Amino acid sequence: MSVAMQAKAVYEADLRRRLEATNHGDFVAIEPDSRESFVAPTFIEAAMAAKAAHPDKKSFVIRVGYEAAVHIGAANR
Repeated sequence: MSVAMQAKAVYEADLRRRLEATNHGDFVAIEPDSRESFVAPTFIEAAMAAKAAHPDKKSFVIRVGYEAAVHIGAANR
């Protein structure tokens, strides 16, 4: 299973309910092997916190309460 799929499973099982109530719009980086999560107001802060704690592991960043962490493209009008 990919890092993304593992992290999303951790998010659904352990984090979604709590984080969406308290941290909507923030970013959470999840290192799936340890199941450790790092919440921050920006993508880069969450990613860097995970990298600092687990320098040899890959993590995946999710935006709390959204389908995608970032949006690329023009706004719909």
